[in-house]
Amino acid sequence: MGSHRRGGSVATAAQPTVPGAEEADSRDPELPSRPKPSARDRYFDTLRAVALVRVVTYHTFEWAWCGMVFPSMGIMFGLAGTLMAKSLERPPLKVVRSRLRRLLPPFWFWGFFVVLAMLVHGWMPHWNIVFWIVPFGDPPGNQWGVQAWEILWYLRTYLWFVLLSPLLLRVFRLAPLPVLFLSLAPILVLNFVWSGPEGRLGNEMWDFSTYLFCWILGFAHRDGVLQKMKPALVAVLSLAALGYGGWYAFAHQGEVGTYDLDEIPLAQAFWSAGYVMLLMWAKAYFRIDFGWLTRFRRLDRVVTVFNARAVTIYLWHEIALILAVPLIDRFWNVPAFEKYLPLESQWFMFGIGWVLIAGFVLACGWVEDVAGKKKPKLLP
Repeated sequence: MGSHRRGGSVATAAQPTVPGAEEADSRDPELPSRPKPSARDRYFDTLRAVALVRVVTYHTFEWAWCGMVFPSMGIMFGLAGTLMAKSLERPPLKVVRSRLRRLLPPFWFWGFFVVLAMLVHGWMPHWNIVFWIVPFGDPPGNQWGVQAWEILWYLRTYLWFVLLSPLLLRVFRLAPLPVLFLSLAPILVLNFVWSGPEGRLGNEMWDFSTYLFCWILGFAHRDGVLQKMKPALVAVLSLAALGYGGWYAFAHQGEVGTYDLDEIPLAQAFWSAGYVMLLMWAKAYFRIDFGWLTRFRRLDRVVTVFNARAVTIYLWHEIALILAVPLIDRFWNVPAFEKYLPLESQWFMFGIGWVLIAGFVLACGWVEDVAGKKKPKLLP
């Protein structure tokens, strides 16, 4: 569990429409012109875009406090749970097939290059290469490629949530609030009672349990359960979860050498639970939709691209950061670059990384269009 660097996640499903969105009345010429409301929920879109930026930031600088400022993974699983509950208004089998179709082709395309590079560098796969076809478990690899493939824990966890969602949603609707709060029980059991088996199954159990509450919280948002909760109750529960998660992280940092939530699953689970509950409840209670974002065309465009290419950005960002290092090394051979550019700065590497990510979005993002049965485009 501790061998994985947790940074961010990505929901790949189509976005929900804004509840109750009303279009401007165009029948009266006296009315002032107003931006047309987006067909997408820009609040969720913005959270997803910020989460991706935070993932790249964390994997560049490895600041331990990043997870506390913005717990990307918990937020992404919460958003994905909401979208999954919405999608399950259709037949479950079709929904699961649709999710697999959207997720696997970009993974296969990316995996082809990673596996090929590892083979060139002396890796010899065995039967477990099957996890590079369907990542029900952590795909195998060698130490040379670990920085590229270690992020796949998110896809594996997301895949299990998708497969189990029809059952989870049915159980949740039997007793929404009890099931929601009992969803924290598995991580407590793993942390205090039984640490689970070693290997792939153990990793899957820990990751699934860490983010189960956030996924179920997405169900609660979609079904209107959060909107009915009193503000005082939400504040008490959220602050209690944040307090416990924060306390546990700092109290146990001596065991792992850091208070980084990604290295302390129980702290991650409770901090994410409190944080995501506040975000989801505020969305439901105050009907936040960020419709104003459409007035800022460039910013709105960036958010759109980030959401349409979320899987591409997530999969390729580590490779971009890896390639940034030898590229910057070459810059030292150019006297002008050596003199005027901050080649030793991690901020410079951060910027080069985003340039390379943009290149991967242009070169590889079309696979997401194909997976979604859309016409391939350089940019959506």
